[in-house]
Amino acid sequence: QVHLVESGGGLVQAGGSLRLSCAASGPRFSVHIMAWFRQAPGKERAFVAAIGTSDTGTEYGGFVKGRFAISRDDAMQTVYLQMNNLSPEDTAVYYCAAMEVGTWAREYDYAYWGQGTQVTVSS
Repeated sequence: QVHLVESGGGLVQAGGSLRLSCAASGPRFSVHIMAWFRQAPGKERAFVAAIGTSDTGTEYGGFVKGRFAISRDDAMQTVYLQMNNLSPEDTAVYYCAAMEVGTWAREYDYAYWGQGTQVTVSS
């Protein structure tokens, strides 16, 4: 069982930056694929980014366009999402998720989810 807790959300002006963190507890963090999803009001949850295990790479949603970067620290059992050049369209609740195997961008493959952290970008 993996327990995930997000932090780092808040209110930021357009063009600003935020760094989200997701602290994991439980066994075998290093073998889990970690991801970020987001859900804006009235919209379905959308894939933001994922990072594999043992330097297997990263994947990003199409809207990211080089603005976000996902990273992980297995020693700290934490995954990060650095978000730059934010726009009001990035306003959403951001969720951290974990799985051992599956399709990286498919939310239904993820077994573990955090409670979410709110990101609000003002214009």
